[in-house]
Amino acid sequence: MKKSKLVMVGNGMAGVRTIEELLKIAPDLYDITVFGAEPHPNYNRILLSPVLAGEQTLDEIVLNSWDWYKDNHITLHAGKKVVEVDRVHRIVRAVDSEGGVTEEKYDRLLMCTGSNPFILPVPGKDLQGVIAYHDIADTNAMIEASEKYKKAVVIGGGLLGLEAANGLMLRGMEVTVVHVMPWLMERQLDDVAGKLLQKSLEDRGLKFMIGAQTQELTGGDDGRVKSIKFKDGTELETDLVVMAVGIRPNTELAEKMRLHCNRGIVVTDTLQTVTDARIYSVGECACAPRHCLRPGRSVV
Repeated sequence: MKKSKLVMVGNGMAGVRTIEELLKIAPDLYDITVFGAEPHPNYNRILLSPVLAGEQTLDEIVLNSWDWYKDNHITLHAGKKVVEVDRVHRIVRAVDSEGGVTEEKYDRLLMCTGSNPFILPVPGKDLQGVIAYHDIADTNAMIEASEKYKKAVVIGGGLLGLEAANGLMLRGMEVTVVHVMPWLMERQLDDVAGKLLQKSLEDRGLKFMIGAQTQELTGGDDGRVKSIKFKDGTELETDLVVMAVGIRPNTELAEKMRLHCNRGIVVTDTLQTVTDARIYSVGECACAPRHCLRPGRSVV
């Protein structure tokens, strides 16, 4: 009997875990194809911070090796970003870095497009040396910057921002954390605990600007960021700016496909999209109707 064709858009943790469970339950049900925009197999994004800090290597955080896909008869198109889905003819189209096009037909489609880091909409956000902290490419960019430059600013005093700051400090950079709120990790800690955390991190060598509001990033003649200006008129020199100020569900492709989105791709309790019963979604890009009015809720 001919297998149904399952195509998954996105090669992240939530999507591949879904495939793992599906293989346990019904290993012969689907012919599976996976598209991943990054040129890597599935890896543990949570462990990027130990990689930045030099405590682990990229190879050590891989969850599913190239051989895993081969052994499970899964076709992996790594380094190919899906740019279009024809829902009428059920065709997925992706492009690689050289502009080559790959097409796959599907019977069932699994949308696992994850999230995008939020970038502050300030002048200078597109300068060289201004990055987010979301994937292997960002981690490698920070490691390379630490080998050439001395000063770094991390915007965002949440957990991710503090992990980025610690990793850059361990690689020898002079790091200042800029946080607009009155204390660090305000969603997890009260003011007393937040200030105790700040004192502990200051003792380790980190610097902080609490309550500072970023107004502009300025660049040099070479097009690289050279300073950050604040709304109170102060200015801080820097060679690298890392923005760790939150994430947003990546619904760009879903919206292009005319799937219903509301703070995420809206799905039912069976993870089917409410727009198209042939299409499912899991992970940070997905949202159940009862959660769609609450930011930051995803379906995993």
